[in-house]
Parts: sequence; structure tokens; C-alpha cells
Amino acid sequence: MAKAPLGTVKERFVSKEKLVDAVQKLANTDLWVDRLSDKKGLGRVSNAKLLRLHAVLSDAKERFGSRSKLVTAILELAKRAKDKGYASRLERYPLPQLIDLHRSLAKADKRASAKPAPAPKAKVKKAPKAKAPKAEAAPAKAAPAKAEAESKKATPKAEKAAAKKPAKKA
Repeated sequence: MAKAPLGTVKERFVSKEKLVDAVQKLANTDLWVDRLSDKKGLGRVSNAKLLRLHAVLSDAKERFGSRSKLVTAILELAKRAKDKGYASRLERYPLPQLIDLHRSLAKADKRASAKPAPAPKAKVKKAPKAKAPKAEAAPAKAAPAKAEAESKKATPKAEKAAAKKPAKKA
């Protein structure tokens, strides 16, 4: 079971003040974009947020060293290394968002490289159909028989239509 944030703070840092000091040591200009209110500062931030911030700052310092290296790594993963506009936009992101973006791009890149590319389907040419042998010319009587068959088809329709309508009295 996960501990409450206060228990974790007391276990790892003894007090909240020491946690705030540890975060402030890590939050130098190389990693941190200072957006704190001068009135409130880090002392009024919740323990859970401070713990997450400490974890993110220490992870970023260990893996990348600075924000600019992290942004460069994100640009390479996104295959947009030459995109200056995207790079300037990433520079404004807070550090936790940059770390999350790097993590998601790394997962996507890993999935793409692990998944084998589908083999292109070979086009199968169909063999030409063999033509059925032509029937020999039928005797001359066959043509009237065909016309008679077509007239029989038309007759049932006419009968159905006549059956639906009542007969007129004369």
C-alpha cells in the first residue's frame, strides 16, 4: 500500500522544509523555468506535488543534465530536429511536461522499431478466363420460342394488375 505524502516526506526528508530546500537546490536555471509567486513560494505547495517535482528534477538532472539537452532529445525522437518553432515552443513547457513528452515519444519510437514493417503484397495477375464454346446456330424456330417466353413473363404481371382492380360493370 502506498504511503501518504506526509509519511514519505518524513521518511525521506525528515521535514517539509528540508524537502523544499532539496527542490530549490535542484531547481536551478539549467532545469527550471521559474514561475513561482514571490508571495507564496514552494513552502505552500502540497507535499505530493513537491515529491513529484523532486523526482522529476532529479531524474532530468541525472539523465539529461539540462533543459536544452532534454529539448534536443525530444526533437530527435519526434524527428523534428531542424524545426526551430517547435523547439522554441518546447522551451516554454514546464519540466514535468517535457519529461512526460519524452517518455511518450520514447515508447512510441520503441513500438515502431519493434514492430516489423508489413511485407508488401505481391500483385497476383489473374489468368484470362477460358471462353465457353459458342453454341451452334439454333434452328429458325428458336427465335419465335424466345419471344413467346418473354410474352409469358409479361402476362403474369398483367394478370396480377387486373386481379387487383375491380372489374367495371357495363
